[in-house]
Amino acid sequence: MTAKLSLRDVTKSFGSKTVLAGVTVDVQPGESLVIIGGSGTGKSVTLKCILGLLEADGGSIHCDGREITHARGAERAAFLSRIGMLFQGAALFDSLPVWQNVAFGLIQGRGMAALEAKDVALTKLAAVGLGPEVAALFPSELSGGMQKRVSLARAIATDPEILFFDEPTTGLDPIMADVINSLIRDRVDDLGATAISITHDMASVRKIATKVAMLYQGRIIWCGPVEEIDHSGNAFVDQFIHGRADGPIRMAVRAG
Repeated sequence: MTAKLSLRDVTKSFGSKTVLAGVTVDVQPGESLVIIGGSGTGKSVTLKCILGLLEADGGSIHCDGREITHARGAERAAFLSRIGMLFQGAALFDSLPVWQNVAFGLIQGRGMAALEAKDVALTKLAAVGLGPEVAALFPSELSGGMQKRVSLARAIATDPEILFFDEPTTGLDPIMADVINSLIRDRVDDLGATAISITHDMASVRKIATKVAMLYQGRIIWCGPVEEIDHSGNAFVDQFIHGRADGPIRMAVRAG
């Protein structure tokens, strides 16, 4: 089976600092891959390289067997049109009402008429548990959990083939985080989409992943089904998922 997304030996440095030292991982159609790892290990950089927001220094990235590592212009736009994204912090447009936020990709990206796009937006808002009364509100009038729901509705508005989730539960209380995790899982299943998420929240991992990859020092050091994560046989994974201070992962702590 051809992988929906395939990364081979992807590298990225910023000056003398190497962030990605050869990331290799495959995501099959319909899989939900969650990349775990500590802060600063390169999770967000990996996503940005796939999206083309950063250009990889080396290696290759393929989508459905076609290389997109250095895609530009119409080729990159065609790839991005197949993607939905939930950004960390929701990243909604403050000056637009909720329905226009959700419909943004339909109107700006696909040229859909505003009335038709609003109908789609209302349907997608309903899919994340928000009623039509929310549509006319502005992001500043919403709670953090509601903003995340709106961001998820925007991510699925175009019925994308591939979904990216960047720390989807950051800043939420445990109950709302579980609501968002459930919505993500259900909407990904509804679409039959392939998903890549990055998080350090193990509750999210267990809820939305079918496969887990751990990134450490710029490389994937373990990858397998989420059901095997508690029995990975990898000391780095075991320390991370249980949040232990003692283990092979050493955190720099500055006294002051």
